[in-house]
Amino acid sequence: MREFTTPQALQTFRRSLTGSIGFVPTMGALHNGHISLIKESVAHNDHTIVSIFVNPTQFLEGEDLDKYPRKIEADLKICEMAGVEAVFMPTTDAVYNPDEMRFLAPRVKGYILEGYHRPGHFDGMLQIVLKLLNLVRPTRAYFGKKDAQQLYLIQKMVHDLYLDTEIVPCEIVREEDGLALSSRNIYLSDSDRIRALTLSKALKHATHLIISGERKSEAIIQEMKQVLNVDKLDYIAIVDRNFDRLEEVIVKESIILIAAWVGGTRLIDNIWV
Repeated sequence: MREFTTPQALQTFRRSLTGSIGFVPTMGALHNGHISLIKESVAHNDHTIVSIFVNPTQFLEGEDLDKYPRKIEADLKICEMAGVEAVFMPTTDAVYNPDEMRFLAPRVKGYILEGYHRPGHFDGMLQIVLKLLNLVRPTRAYFGKKDAQQLYLIQKMVHDLYLDTEIVPCEIVREEDGLALSSRNIYLSDSDRIRALTLSKALKHATHLIISGERKSEAIIQEMKQVLNVDKLDYIAIVDRNFDRLEEVIVKESIILIAAWVGGTRLIDNIWV
């Protein structure tokens, strides 16, 4: 497995490859969710490249940039065992310069839900994803559905900018008890982790309501709030696949999303219905 720390070295390596290229961008601290993305890429492409980069431009002031989990040695071992051909691990100075070109999220869809509660987050996320897609020029790039709004905005960016990459959405991976996998789960105390499970339980309750015939979004949201045991609820939202809010659930076209704080940890989860 090759390891690269500069864009120039990665580009040189990329020019040597023929066949299909799968790409999995990550911020490291790899877990089974990331591994599932890597396995999808390895299974469907001739080559797989993974990036590990904790991108500072998508963290807001006061967020966990400095303490975000970093496990480079373990991550590299995971990538090697999973069949990854190359890992890109740049420094911040290698991919950014003091007078950067700016890329901004859409004025509407980039500033609702996650974009409202974390203003500017999607600007930084899209900026680094665009850089990485231009460097790797992958046939396919793999993203998890847990970050549903991020996934939507990346798909929109690829469409709007005519990028020649297929964005492959991958299913949410959960612990046996239902907790959606996240690198930030390590922040949870034992008692907070129990309360964190109420996010997936609320989504499961919403599914049962829909199966039983309930379609009114507000009624479903109020029922979900009764299940939650969190310190602060940022939002529960029911949207279509284009992130327009729905007054009624449309089966096979809707997403139910939650963002909430448990202790000092902000968690997101969703279900596609």
